[in-house]
Amino acid sequence: MAASELYTKYARVWIPDPEEVWKSAELLKDYKPGDKVLQLRLEEGKDLEYSLDPKTKELPPLRNPDILVGENDLTALSYLHEPAVLHNLKVRFIDSKLIYTYCGIVLVAINPYEQLPIYGEDIINAYSGQNMGDMDPHIFAVAEEAYKQMARDERNQSIIVSGESGAGKTVSAKYAMRYFATVSGSASEANVEEKVLASNPIMESIGNAKTTRNDNSSRFGKYIEIGFDKRYRIIGANMRTYLLEKSRVVFQAEEERNYHIFYQLCASAALPEFKTLRLGNANYFHYTKQGGSPVIDGVDDAKEMVNTRQACTLLGISDSYQMGIFRILAGILHLGNVEFASRDSDSCTVPPKHEPLTIFCDLMGVEYEEMAHWLCHRKLATATETYIKPISKLHAINARDALAKHIYANLFNWIVDHVNKALHATVKQHSFIGVLDIYGFETFEINSFEQFCINYANEKLQQQFNMHVFKLEQEEYMKEQIPWTLIDFYDNQPCINLIEAKMGVLDLLDEECKMPKGSDDSWAQKLYNTHLNKCALFEKPRMSNKAFIIKHFADKVEYQCEGFLEKNKDTVYEEQIRVLKSSKFKLLPELFQDEEKVLSPTSAAPSGRVPLTRMPVKPAKARPGQASKEHKKTVGHQFRNSLHLLMETLNATTPHYVRCIKPNDFKFPFTFDEKRAVQQLRACGVLETIRISAAGFPSRWTYQEFFSRYRVLMKQRDVLGDRKQTCKNVLEKLIQDKDKYQFGKTKIFFRAGQVAYLEKIRADKLRAACIRIQKTIRGWLMRKKYMRMRKAAITIQRHVRGYQARCYAKFLRRTRAAITIQKFQRMYVVRKRYQCMREATIALQALLRGYMVRNKYQMMLREHKSVVIQKHVRGWLARRRYGRTLRAIVYLQCCYRRMMAKRELKKLKIEARSVERYKKLHIGLENKIMQLQRKIDEQNKEYKSLLEKMTTLEVTYTTETEKLRGDVERLRLSEEEARSATSRALSLQEEIAKLRTELHHTQAEKKSIEERADKYKHETEQLVSELKEQNSLLKTEKEELNRRIHDQAREITESMEKKLVEETKQLELDLNDERLRYQNLLNEFSRLEERYDDLKDEMNLMVSIPKPGHKRTDSTHSSNESEYTFSSEITEAEDLPLRMEQEPSEKKAALDMSLFLKLQKRVSELEQEKQSLQDELDRKEEQALRAKAKEEERPPIRGAELEYESLKRQELESENKKLKNELNELQKALTETRAPEVTAPGAPAYRVLLDQLTSVSEELEVRKEEVLILRSQLVSQKEAIQPKHTMTDATILLEDVQKMKDKGEIAQAYIGLKETNRLLESQLQSQRKSHENELESLRGEIQSLKEENNRQQQLLAQNLQLPPEARIEASLQHEITRLTNENLDLMEQLEKQDKTVRKLKKQLKVFAKKIGELEVGQMENISPGQIIDEPIRPVNIPRKEKDFQGMLEYKKEDEQKLVKNLILELKPRGVAVNLIPGLPAYILFMCVRHADYLNDDQKVRSLLTSTINGIKKVLKKRGDDFETVSFWLSNTCRFLHCLKQYSGEEGFMKHNTPRQNEHCLTNFDLAEYRQVLSDLAIQIYQQLVRVLENILQPMIVSGMLEHETIQGVSGVKPTGLRKRTSSIADEGTYTLDSIIRQLNSFHSVMCQHGMDPELIKQVVKQMFYIIGAVTLNNLLLRKDMCSWSKGMQIRYNVSQLEEWLRDKNLMNSGAKETLEPLIQAAQLLQVKKKTDEDAEAICSMCNALTTAQIVKVLNLYTPVNEFEERVLVSFIRTIQVRLRDRKDSPQLLMDAKHIFPVTFPFNPSSLALETIQIPASLGLGFISRV
Repeated sequence: MAASELYTKYARVWIPDPEEVWKSAELLKDYKPGDKVLQLRLEEGKDLEYSLDPKTKELPPLRNPDILVGENDLTALSYLHEPAVLHNLKVRFIDSKLIYTYCGIVLVAINPYEQLPIYGEDIINAYSGQNMGDMDPHIFAVAEEAYKQMARDERNQSIIVSGESGAGKTVSAKYAMRYFATVSGSASEANVEEKVLASNPIMESIGNAKTTRNDNSSRFGKYIEIGFDKRYRIIGANMRTYLLEKSRVVFQAEEERNYHIFYQLCASAALPEFKTLRLGNANYFHYTKQGGSPVIDGVDDAKEMVNTRQACTLLGISDSYQMGIFRILAGILHLGNVEFASRDSDSCTVPPKHEPLTIFCDLMGVEYEEMAHWLCHRKLATATETYIKPISKLHAINARDALAKHIYANLFNWIVDHVNKALHATVKQHSFIGVLDIYGFETFEINSFEQFCINYANEKLQQQFNMHVFKLEQEEYMKEQIPWTLIDFYDNQPCINLIEAKMGVLDLLDEECKMPKGSDDSWAQKLYNTHLNKCALFEKPRMSNKAFIIKHFADKVEYQCEGFLEKNKDTVYEEQIRVLKSSKFKLLPELFQDEEKVLSPTSAAPSGRVPLTRMPVKPAKARPGQASKEHKKTVGHQFRNSLHLLMETLNATTPHYVRCIKPNDFKFPFTFDEKRAVQQLRACGVLETIRISAAGFPSRWTYQEFFSRYRVLMKQRDVLGDRKQTCKNVLEKLIQDKDKYQFGKTKIFFRAGQVAYLEKIRADKLRAACIRIQKTIRGWLMRKKYMRMRKAAITIQRHVRGYQARCYAKFLRRTRAAITIQKFQRMYVVRKRYQCMREATIALQALLRGYMVRNKYQMMLREHKSVVIQKHVRGWLARRRYGRTLRAIVYLQCCYRRMMAKRELKKLKIEARSVERYKKLHIGLENKIMQLQRKIDEQNKEYKSLLEKMTTLEVTYTTETEKLRGDVERLRLSEEEARSATSRALSLQEEIAKLRTELHHTQAEKKSIEERADKYKHETEQLVSELKEQNSLLKTEKEELNRRIHDQAREITESMEKKLVEETKQLELDLNDERLRYQNLLNEFSRLEERYDDLKDEMNLMVSIPKPGHKRTDSTHSSNESEYTFSSEITEAEDLPLRMEQEPSEKKAALDMSLFLKLQKRVSELEQEKQSLQDELDRKEEQALRAKAKEEERPPIRGAELEYESLKRQELESENKKLKNELNELQKALTETRAPEVTAPGAPAYRVLLDQLTSVSEELEVRKEEVLILRSQLVSQKEAIQPKHTMTDATILLEDVQKMKDKGEIAQAYIGLKETNRLLESQLQSQRKSHENELESLRGEIQSLKEENNRQQQLLAQNLQLPPEARIEASLQHEITRLTNENLDLMEQLEKQDKTVRKLKKQLKVFAKKIGELEVGQMENISPGQIIDEPIRPVNIPRKEKDFQGMLEYKKEDEQKLVKNLILELKPRGVAVNLIPGLPAYILFMCVRHADYLNDDQKVRSLLTSTINGIKKVLKKRGDDFETVSFWLSNTCRFLHCLKQYSGEEGFMKHNTPRQNEHCLTNFDLAEYRQVLSDLAIQIYQQLVRVLENILQPMIVSGMLEHETIQGVSGVKPTGLRKRTSSIADEGTYTLDSIIRQLNSFHSVMCQHGMDPELIKQVVKQMFYIIGAVTLNNLLLRKDMCSWSKGMQIRYNVSQLEEWLRDKNLMNSGAKETLEPLIQAAQLLQVKKKTDEDAEAICSMCNALTTAQIVKVLNLYTPVNEFEERVLVSFIRTIQVRLRDRKDSPQLLMDAKHIFPVTFPFNPSSLALETIQIPASLGLGFISRV
């Protein structure tokens, strides 16, 4: 179809723009031929009329479909032109952060000005071995392609890196060399690859400098040849340099620096070794301060100096030579500070004793006067005489600068020469890869000689590039048998001729340099006369006569003629050089030796290297003449010769091109300046490549890819069996013009734009299909919506009608209710009125009747009062009479009442004192009663003592009462005596009067005392009630505290369980880490052992066959054999094989032995740490199991209840103790009180106290019962867990019996069996007695527990001083600790006793069986006649079989034969299929058993050593065979399990049968050999993983990523020039079924070999990890795989793998979890990626992916169809912000080489050893069963 037909409405085009270079626009209407204007709309919405060129009528270039934007290869674009290239690079660089892009055979690298994590060793491993088109563009892909072609085609390679200053050339070349050094490795132990990489910092320090465009700009060109041997390992390197910018040594422009080495020296001036150089700050020296920018941001010159010195040391430059180099460099700096004083206009002098010159001369070892003289003079030689002529100051300064440049240039060459010597190959070079790091095309405002040479070199390189591209295109067309048409491309040979041909620019320049009075002006005139108007590429500027213009392939460049001659001559005065040659400093004369004697580092190649396909390397510089002559070869001539040599080298190699682009001039990260980029693209030849490709057939599809992509454009009848014919038929229908495409043998070739046309047709077809699908779906949705609306309308009608009916019914109900309400309301009103009238009537009646009754009451009251008055008057009269009579009687009673008054007075005084005591006691009674309430748990014994004291108190009270009664009797007697004594009457009367007064006082006091007693009684009762209330509150608080204690105990238990689980998990993690470190160390030890064996084999071979050029054995083969694997207990006989195999070189072996001993010591330390961790983990697990078992045996809350009860008991006991103290105080108070009336049983105070004591005693009894119950429970628990004692006395006897071996001793044992039984019976009796004694001891223990309770009470009293919370926590913690310790001690005792019982039972069974056998033997010996008489029956044969002991006997000399037949020559397939699994392991163990039975330690050790070494040998020999490695891994593990199962250790005998326990080893502990076998099993497992990886590696990418498991889901996008792996499975391509078949094969082989199920799970987990890691790593490095459809394919493939795991019952192996990163990556490809909610979902979903991986997948996401949308940059930024706080590894790729630590869980065998039969096929007839 015609190109104009594509310019339809909505077509997008590119139009020129002064700012953005090209701008995108959209056609608003179709273009018709003849239109002069196009109606366009820009992307920002602005309409524009674009005028076409009236002459050319050229239409603007079309824009590619969005699906093609961001392609890895620019040649995959349908429209190949400048705007498409620029836009594709910008999208990849800005949006996707991808700096590499292919352009055909060119890799375009854009400098990001930022460190990117894409150059690690994991990335190198990912690109190693991959096809170039399969992975995303990368410098490593180019390096891998060069390395692969070198090995495949046997042809030398070159990588040409070019670009502007600051574009990243040096870094790209450095990464390419790093790739070669990492992938290939060195062929010797000299670490050549490290030396190759170490040359970079040296060359950068002396050849790189800061410019305005680049902080680390290379100011010279270099070509490094990296040499390889026949096995393609690095053996050496050689470097050639071109055109060092010497002028930078003496001059730097603004914001630029001199070479880095000068600033590194100044930054390190303070070092002691640099003191003699007398350096200072960089601003002090003239040669380092001119640019005004001595410091580079982010660069530490002192640190760089350390790196430079380390690199020099690595390359063999000694410290003395290094100091010599630094001395010369320091001298150059001081030389720059030399100043001149003018004498006159033609002469000058150096100031006397000029310090800079003095330092320079001291450093250089020359005479001061001589150097000062020749700096200011020069020698002129004529035919007859020689003159010394002074020079002017300006000439002197120029001569000084020329000398400095010359010294630096010679030093530079000397360093390069020594670097080459260090990198020189010691063996013959087979091939090489050259890396050319050379300056790109340069154009500045002022261009001089350096820019001329640079652009000349780029012209030559561009010519070579064009020819190579043209050649590749021609080869491709011829290969596909496409008609070849000549493509016109730019040929820059005329420009090259203008520069280098006869009478060219360089020729005229050299001629002018030979002229005595030649000048730049005269040379310019010669140029004008020779080339102006004669050569179209040469022009003269209009306004200058000292410049000329050359039209280069990239641009026109104007060169200023000034300085050309001087720079081309590069003249240095001979006298100055002669002074330096006479130096005492040895290094300095070496720099100026004649070049006939010194091979320049830029000249010939080193000896010993013969390139494959080119002539021997010629010198880079022509041989100059004698140093005494100034007309030596010019710089231009030398550069031309070296450039010719370079072109010869490049033409003899296969070139690979890297074009570095500088995105902006300001070094901003990821900022793209379109103008600068276009300039460089034009200059570096990328656009020329595009133009050449576009001139032919740029788009190329294989037939399969075309069919897969455009299958939608075909009808069913068009599809034929022949894909090629199908594609031809369809193309003829779709594209009418047959010139637009060509059919090749394997591909279809399209001209530019045709793929875009096909994509348009395909998109239209898909769009029409989408519209049809949308139409149908929308109709279906609208119908569903209509049906929902109709159904909703019917529902609404039904509800509305129901609502109306309900409203009408409600109206009827309300009407009826209103009538009812009216009826009751009216009734209420009438009834209310009636009630009111009735109440009023009753009120009136009541008032009237009350008035009448009150009148009657008043009358009756008056009558009653009259009677009362009469009664009182009459009574008063009677009392007056009675009073007179009474006074007469009173006198007669005085004497008696006097004595009674005295007694009464005494009682009142006692009572008054006791009341005061009660008042004092009352002050602290509240606190005391509260204490009584807390301490009411007194014991019965204490309470009885209190009652006894109370009884004694009562007795005392009774005696005192009797005494008082006796006193009263005496008083009565004295009263009778008083009556009889008449003489004392008067005194008695007086005494009576006194007693009356006292009686009145006493009565008053008694009354007051009674009042106070009543008041005290009331207060006491009130206090008792308050105390009861407080007691109830305390009880509630106590219950609350108990509940809190219970909850706290439960929380503590839960927290301890959680802590135990966490500690267990942490221990498991630590154990896994330690196990991984140990296994890595073991792997390193195995590698060193292999290395040692290889070196030993090499030495053997060199000694036996002394022929050169032998081929080394592959070091990758495993060599695990070692006789040093065991401990120091190995005897001399075990060392015999070692001595037999040792070489004369004993020193080497000794070194390896010491290394091995160190490693073995480290291994043992790690093993001890591992064992301790394992013991701790086992102990934790046992504790957890024991706690779990206890919880199962008792109710769940039992532990908390016990803790609660113990705490409660302690609290009650403490309260009892305090209560006892308070009662003692109360008793003391009662004894002090002596008032009988108060303390009498009937007194009020006594009753109050008695009531309180009664209540306290009742409470005390209750608490006592609780304490007894708690104690009984504790005692019962202790008795329940008390250990059972066994018959310990019998142990010694049975051990003695075990030592018997002779038959005579066994017979005696049999005879004494009855005595033994009797002895056992007596021991049982003694056990009964001991049991009774134990009961007594238990009783004593109970007593001790009581004492312990008392101690606990004291401890609790101390705790009560603490705050309540701390008190509870302390008591609880103490009780828990105590109980835990007791339980642990008891459990330990119980375990010991049980173990003793089991051991005794086992010994009894063994001896019983032996005795039975002895009986049989005796019967045979005693009665042979009976046996002869009986016929021999076959039934005896199986009886004999049962007598086998599961041992195999062999002779010592047959040991090697046993190892050979059973290990070395055994075929795993036959054994695995025909015999029982693990048969070799069982046979070996049965042999070990027999050696153990014989107690032959030499035989045991020899057999085990031979077995281990034999396994190592067979694995070294057939280590790449999966079946062999699997077979011996299984047998090694089985052998290890047998050694454990029959070791006799209790932990390994739990699952044994009694018969198996009889087969345990008896004489030797083989724990050390078990460790050795475990290490061997680890090595075999790691080897098995490597074999698995090697088998699976080629399948994974093809099967998991590239193969279309679901056909038709993913479409194939257009491909570029790079060959990309097809996603359609061809013959030989691996699919997912291939992977699953391989997994089935692995699994079946491991099952056949009897491998442990747990070990199979670990192997499967490792396999799935490898699959997931390799798949994810390739996904992260392949842009074409990051699409929605590919995510679906990956998820389907993962589901198939999960289905395989389910089929094999391996879902619990942890294999599925290893695929989680891959699953999440596939989900990430399929989820929505637009809104913030999507970002949040992605962040929560992708927890197994790192932030770098998530961002990488989003950046690589590429739509396969136009209907998919790209991920916006803003969305990726949102993801990065959300994941900013996530702390994960910055590593992009997963470590596919990671191996999980392996464990070998103990797996005992149920197979009986005595039943094992040895097949004859094994050839083990020399061994016999025992």
